[in-house]
Formats: sequence, structure tokens, C-alpha cells
Amino acid sequence: MKTIAETAFQRLSQGTPLVLAKITSQKGATPRTAGTQMVVTTEEEPVGTIGGGLVEATIIEQSRRLLSGGAARFERFDLGHADVASMDMICGGDLEILLDPIFPSRESVDLFDGWRQMETHGHGGVFVIALQRSAERVDRIYHALLYGDGRVKGHLPLTPPAVASLAQTGQSAKAMQIVFVEDHHVILEPILKPKTAFVVGAGHVAQPTARMLAMVGFRVVVLDDREAFANPRRFPDVHTVQVLPDLNDPFNGMSVDAQSFIVILTRGHLYDMAVLAKALETEAGYIGMIGSRRKRDAIFQRLRKDGVTEAALQRVHSPIGLDIGAETPAEIAVSIVAEMIAENCKLNM
Repeated sequence: MKTIAETAFQRLSQGTPLVLAKITSQKGATPRTAGTQMVVTTEEEPVGTIGGGLVEATIIEQSRRLLSGGAARFERFDLGHADVASMDMICGGDLEILLDPIFPSRESVDLFDGWRQMETHGHGGVFVIALQRSAERVDRIYHALLYGDGRVKGHLPLTPPAVASLAQTGQSAKAMQIVFVEDHHVILEPILKPKTAFVVGAGHVAQPTARMLAMVGFRVVVLDDREAFANPRRFPDVHTVQVLPDLNDPFNGMSVDAQSFIVILTRGHLYDMAVLAKALETEAGYIGMIGSRRKRDAIFQRLRKDGVTEAALQRVHSPIGLDIGAETPAEIAVSIVAEMIAENCKLNM
């Protein structure tokens, strides 16, 4: 699945206006947390979600009305009282959602292009929305990108010292923040590189696994040495499908860091062992290998003889996935992705 930045860039480049709907505050039990956002257009299905249900349906409807002519505004939902009954929801909190219409222009395309480039290359930066408001009404709204080197793309009606302070605050943040600066409410959205999942092996389990990983927000890279298996037709939802000369050094030239996930799903024990040996040379935060405990133990024993330490082997999740009694490829994929979501939460703590 494309990220918010990629989707917005694509839509605006095609001349399609959109609404960026963002949860700016939440209290109590709500479907999603502050900072969650989605892109709404007139005809395409929304990308992203702010929690589903009738709240999201209402926001989609109101966003599409704004695209026919209307200014940015806030919508509030009290999920602890009347809205719960009217929307058949069991949450008990409050939500405030900014509906931010953005129309195609050279400036808007350039802005979201910059956002997606920061995301892709992991350079870091901050997406900034500065606005003045009167209750739910937004009187003025500005958008900009703050780069790590101090550059600004877009326009902010703030003094240079204020912009420098915002850049410092945003760069150190791990989640959306709202500050009040020089009569403006300023929303700071730190631009973080999406977690990358390297799926090595493009067989029958890899297909549903890659698809589900893309659905939950991973940037998915599928690697195999068989073009008949590793091709965009079989993996239409992923970021990259790459055919390798062999599986002896699959991560050569890849950017594998502590935020990366490696999923080993090759077609045989020897391939798994070769890939695992190279995976353990990386800084990947998660390494999982498919197979039985017997297969794992045999591979581990071979790697020990080659000098791999016990501490290194402790990094490996094998058999891969949560133990849910999975049997079919789709069920195995569910178990793998569930385990990766749990590990991702640990990495973010």
C-alpha cells in the first residue's frame, strides 16, 4: 500500500484534489490515535484509515463536500455520549479531526514530492501545517516541509527563530505534535522512513505474506533468484520485486538497518541457511525463518560450526510467526505478520 505522501503526490500530479483528514487530538478510548490520517478524493477509495465505522464514513462524506468548494475545518466527535448511540460505537473518548483540502498546483505537487523523497531515502524532516482557527473554523492554513539542514519548502508565516525552533522540535519527535507559536496552531508531523520488510523467497507463502505486510504499512521488498516467481504480476502490492543472480548474498547493496525486518521463506534448507548467515551480518531488528524446529536446529548447528555465536542465533524467530495452528499459506502469513507487528511495537518503545 502506498504511503500518505506517495498517494497525495500521485493524486495531485494527476490533477486530482484531495482532503488530508488527520486526527489532531484524542482523549480516552478512540479507534485510532492522534496523528493518524487518510487521503480522501471524490472518486477513489480513501487511502489510510482514521478508525473505520461511522466516524470515518462521516469524515469521508464531509471531505468530499469540501472538494466541491470549502475551506479547511475541524470536526469533533464525542464518543462518550450522544455520538456513541448515534454511531453504534463502544468507544468512550473524544476525537478532533482536521479536514484539510489540498488542490493541484505546482507548489502542492512539489511539497508532497519532497515528503515522499524524505520518506524513501530516510533523510528525515518535518511536515508542517500552521493554521489560525476560530473554534472549528480554520481562518488561514499553510503547509511546508522543514529539512534537517534548515531549509524550508513551502510557506510559513513565522519568524526565522520560530521556524528554527520548530525544526528542532520536529526532528526529535517520534509522533505528531501540536504547538502554539506566534498566534498559530502548528502541527508537526515527523517524517519517518517506513519500516522495510525484506521477504526472501517468492513462493506460495511469500505471496499472502507480502500482501498483508503492505496492507499494514510495511515497505515490502521481495527477493528471489527466479524470475518466474519474482515478478510484479505475482506481487502487485509491494514496493520492489528484485530478481537476484542467486541467494548467496541477497542483501548486497540493500539498506538494511535496525528498523528493517527480514523474512526468510526460500524453497529449501540450504538456501535458508545461506540467507540466514547473511541476515545475521546485518543490523536488522527482526529476522524470521520459516520451517520446523528440527530444520531450525539443523541449520543452527551448521552455523555454529561456521563460527556463528549463540547470541547471534538468539536474534532469529524460528519457526517464524505466532503459534496459532496455521496450516494454509494465508494462515501462515497471518501468523508471520502478527508476530512482526508485535516486534515492531517493541522496536518503537
